[in-house]
Amino acid sequence: MAKDQKKQPRPKAETPKGFRDYFGADVTERKAMLDRIAEIYHRHGFDPLETSAVETVEALGKFLPDVDRPNAGVFAWQEEAVPGGGSGDWLALRYDLTAPLARVAAQFRNDLPSPYRRYAMGPVWRNEKPGPGRFRQFYQCDADTVGSASVAADAEICAMLADALEAVGIARGDYIVRINNRKVLNGVLEAAEVRAEQAEDVLRQIDKFDKVGRDGVLALLTTGRKDDSGAMIEGVGLSEAQAQPVLAFLTSKGADNAATLGNLRLAVGASAVGAEGVEELAQIADMLAAMGVAEDRAVIDPSIVRGLGYYTGPVFEAELTFEILDEKGRKRQFGSVAGGGRYDGLVERFTGQKVPATGVSIGVDRLLAALRAKGLAGAEAQGPVVVTVMDRDRMADYQAMASELRAAGIRAEVYLGNPKNFGNQLKYADKRGAPVAIIQGADEAARGVVQVKDLVLGAKIAGIASLEEWKSNPTQVEISRSELVRGVLQILHNIQHVSKPMAKL
Repeated sequence: MAKDQKKQPRPKAETPKGFRDYFGADVTERKAMLDRIAEIYHRHGFDPLETSAVETVEALGKFLPDVDRPNAGVFAWQEEAVPGGGSGDWLALRYDLTAPLARVAAQFRNDLPSPYRRYAMGPVWRNEKPGPGRFRQFYQCDADTVGSASVAADAEICAMLADALEAVGIARGDYIVRINNRKVLNGVLEAAEVRAEQAEDVLRQIDKFDKVGRDGVLALLTTGRKDDSGAMIEGVGLSEAQAQPVLAFLTSKGADNAATLGNLRLAVGASAVGAEGVEELAQIADMLAAMGVAEDRAVIDPSIVRGLGYYTGPVFEAELTFEILDEKGRKRQFGSVAGGGRYDGLVERFTGQKVPATGVSIGVDRLLAALRAKGLAGAEAQGPVVVTVMDRDRMADYQAMASELRAAGIRAEVYLGNPKNFGNQLKYADKRGAPVAIIQGADEAARGVVQVKDLVLGAKIAGIASLEEWKSNPTQVEISRSELVRGVLQILHNIQHVSKPMAKL
């Protein structure tokens, strides 16, 4: 090396800030969960769609480049404008799965059926400040119907969402799909004589209903209130008379859908758009009942106000109702794992024509965390059967054993490290989460037998069993070489019989 040539510093082996790596169990559990959801979506007539991870920034809509922050909110770059190469366009990693759907619906509108039902699952990227539990790359799972203005499409999405939650293991009684409608709120604002310039502030304050309650929202809508720190939060400036229809809307949940709808009719008063929204909710309730979705699975609930500033009609949210312990040991309800609603106008950006659409997005990481909290996922994943190596010269025999196990549908591998220390091979099998180890030395080979070691049972009784119990529960048995597959299948069956329910995934 030349004296003037500097040695390059070694790169740091670290994940970029806001990103993370997913290893075996994380990947397999997520895939198993998404496969179950995809089965439900497919059964409802939805087709899978995979779009490019990269879109033009222009197609992403509100993230159009500006002079100061051309990549605000997204990971964006400008192609080099060269002859025969890049066009000079701004490109970006997709921010969500909805904007690509709008682009596809416009680009292929003459080829796609209308309405077009699709589901999509995959990573999205956001150029935002990361924080605890907030990453710059995460998975989304969406299902949407584009091209239907009928609330039957909204009802179908709600029913499908309930089915999907049950398919992954969330039992009835542990979740509820809550449904509201932006048109009802519009009617309430009309009845309250809220000025157009106040509407956004009203939406912002009623979104705090679940945190501050009725009286807190009343204060925020009128003169203001003090927060927990004692600081004064300025109110919207409505009179108490104006605030009453809004409060009636937020607190109109009745004992059943019929009572709730009756209360909403009173809240919207003479507003035509409000009455239209209530009628849409009534139609959704009737269709859900016809599909066998009872009110203990999906219910009309005006307290769902998140997203009402974005959606144009029905809006829905799936909430898990069981309790978990937080990091301080306190009980709390798990909360929302999915949300969606009707959004008309997104495709219009490309075509100039209104195209109605409705859809739902499931929080993949959050739903998987819920399954783990319920013991339906998160147990240590079972690794492959490990065929140990006692004689380097007989590697072909060991590979034949692994091949026979795989042919029978059993995950298996041959130890490929240094076989000199047999203890290291068992340590490797333990690190791999192997349920069984296969052992055949020269003596066993000469006699036509193999040793099959139940590693799960061995780990279970090693620390608690007496000598007599150990002898009565042998963890290692000798079987005929020709019975290798049958013997391993029997042990795996015994292990699955006593394993946790997560095996369902």
